[in-house]
Amino acid sequence: MPILELSEAQVVELVKQLPPERQRAALLALAAGAAQRREDRIQYAEGQLRRVSTEHGLEWDKMSEDQREVFIDDLLHEDRPCGK
Repeated sequence: MPILELSEAQVVELVKQLPPERQRAALLALAAGAAQRREDRIQYAEGQLRRVSTEHGLEWDKMSEDQREVFIDDLLHEDRPCGK
């Protein structure tokens, strides 16, 4: 199937031409895709945090939410001392 390249504005205009129930279906389909991509990103990030915490001698799954927050804050600001 050939790929048709449209601008974002063109796609929006095409969706606006659909009957209201089809507009809703299109938006729900897009939202479902976005939700799945969000879940994929969260799983990837958690895996990376587990790996990095292990490298720092910590066990991500045994850390409390507060400990995780401090750890992430330390990672984000490793150029300055935080919570140590």
